[in-house]
Amino acid sequence: MGGRVTRVFRNFNVENRASREISKEKPTPAPRHRTARLDTVADSPEIKEKVLRKDDRFLTLLRDVYVESRDPPVQVKDGGGEHFPSKQEEKRLTKLGHLEALDVKKVSKGKISLVEALTLLNNHKIQPQIWTAEKIAAEYSLELKEVNSLLEFFIPFTVLEFPKKPKKVITSHEPKKLR
Repeated sequence: MGGRVTRVFRNFNVENRASREISKEKPTPAPRHRTARLDTVADSPEIKEKVLRKDDRFLTLLRDVYVESRDPPVQVKDGGGEHFPSKQEEKRLTKLGHLEALDVKKVSKGKISLVEALTLLNNHKIQPQIWTAEKIAAEYSLELKEVNSLLEFFIPFTVLEFPKKPKKVITSHEPKKLR
């Protein structure tokens, strides 16, 4: 509601106010300082002479400078549009079990997929004596340091079901009287 009120006041008599501002005479700008004028500087003969004069000392220094540039050899690219990795990475098949349709089939060594990460975290949570960090590192081709930090900082969610509380049963069916 406040926006409507301010809009009414803002738009009140807009056309007349705009035409009044447009019809005002433009203010004259303040006079500039005499050194700020470029036309007087360009007219002085001393400055023109300094600009056009050649300095022999600078010319000799300039002649001593020698720049040599060479372009790198041009390499012709085979336009197949295919990208070949410079280093062939070793791949391993994922260990997914019944979740095979949810994830990728091949993963680089030293990495794991998301489903594998959740699986190994859940296995370690359920049976920490069997699924130790060393066994997980050997099973999934990972570094032991990375597995330890993975087990320390990432914990899978747990679903807790609270027991239902028994509902209170009303013994009497008499309505309460209001006083």
